[in-house]
Amino acid sequence: MPIVNIDLIAGRSQEQLKGLVEDVTSAVVKNTGAPAEHVHVILSEMQPNRYSVGGVLKSDEK
Repeated sequence: MPIVNIDLIAGRSQEQLKGLVEDVTSAVVKNTGAPAEHVHVILSEMQPNRYSVGGVLKSDEK
């Protein structure tokens, strides 16, 4: 059973998230041969004030 964890900054629409998990599932099926019903995709959304790059919070970027 493949498990895919994806960390994202919150803010994407439900449609974008749905498309993402569909595409990721298809890629896993194509490249591993696992049946789609066995592919688990876990989305973890972070608030922009809980993630930084280079010491700058994403919420502080302009």
